[in-house]
Amino acid sequence: MQRAIDIFYKFLEVLLILLLAGMAVMVFLNVVLRYGFNSGINASDELSRYFFVWLTFIGAVVTFREHSHLGVETLVMMFGRKGRIICMILSNLIVLMCCSIFFWGAWMQSGINFSMKAPVTGLPMLFVYGIGMFTGAGIAIIAIERLVRLVTGRVTEEEIAAFAGENLTIEQLAERT
Repeated sequence: MQRAIDIFYKFLEVLLILLLAGMAVMVFLNVVLRYGFNSGINASDELSRYFFVWLTFIGAVVTFREHSHLGVETLVMMFGRKGRIICMILSNLIVLMCCSIFFWGAWMQSGINFSMKAPVTGLPMLFVYGIGMFTGAGIAIIAIERLVRLVTGRVTEEEIAAFAGENLTIEQLAERT
């Protein structure tokens, strides 16, 4: 199961690379066409904006999985193991609540967004705003999984150290246990 999850996140990372590359190529090509040939590709402006939105929201899921979001590490570092676990539980509960609201809002808007069309490409706006459902669900699933492991005591020292912003080596982690 873990292998399938790792493959899924590898796919997301490749997708992020493709979105960024596609965005850069479309914008560069459009600049060259406009300044060099006094023409351009109308859809590239719109699609590059949509790629940027998807890049941001998919990146948020990948970043959350890797414990790379901003945190109040100076406060958390002052606590011991038990205090850090309590902070991890509280923060994951808050994240879960926010993701649920985010997912629900995107879901409620999906009917309206499907009926609205993009001005140039004619794509349903659900292709742009629907990413909110993926992000809300993705981060919520990660938060739930972390909460289960925290409550059942299966959280690793590496995760606790990463949450506190510590970059410990394997030897330092072994000394702690």
